[in-house]
Amino acid sequence: MKIVAAKKILKANDQLAAENREHFRAAGVFVVNILGSPGGGKTSLIEALHARLPIRRGLSVIEGDVAGTLDADRLIAQGIPSVQIATEGICHLDANMISVASRELDLAKCDWLFIENVGNLVCPAGFDLGENIRLVLLSVPEGDDKVIKYPTVFQSSNAVVVSKIDLLPYFDFRVERVRDDLSKLNPTAPVFAVSAKTGEGMDELVAWLAKAAPGHY
Repeated sequence: MKIVAAKKILKANDQLAAENREHFRAAGVFVVNILGSPGGGKTSLIEALHARLPIRRGLSVIEGDVAGTLDADRLIAQGIPSVQIATEGICHLDANMISVASRELDLAKCDWLFIENVGNLVCPAGFDLGENIRLVLLSVPEGDDKVIKYPTVFQSSNAVVVSKIDLLPYFDFRVERVRDDLSKLNPTAPVFAVSAKTGEGMDELVAWLAKAAPGHY
């Protein structure tokens, strides 16, 4: 039996991710990788950002799910070009999947590309996809202790989005705890508390993303 070291697999992934990043840069596309648990509101966040971001050419989405096309169908119905990756049991996307899926998109009509990773706070953390920004989404119903329980994914993030804050009155969730815990692991990453449903907090997130996209806006 031949054993392949995980480090070798990750190194190969990182090399392809670098190629993806250069490909997107040359096409003038800014890429955001969104990680979070199932049901955390990743698709709703993309919809809310699509309605608010400064967009010159277009916004496209690569959707990652274990099975089904529900999220991609939902976005396509709103006129958002989307490609679905069905991982068939794999708990994360990788750089090769993104390389293949991106060929199905017209990047000439896109200046923002959002990747909605498979719902998981563990597996996706170790895989660079070639993104410019990594957002980790934490919804209010999940609880405010996840930064401590899943440190790797939060350490790897450029920013954390606390979603569904319209539900704060109904859950024992303290946004300040998330900020405090994150400051110990990843002090440079900001925390944005938002509601895709009401729009609260979205302007601050949009402004940060636009500023993070050099040469775009």
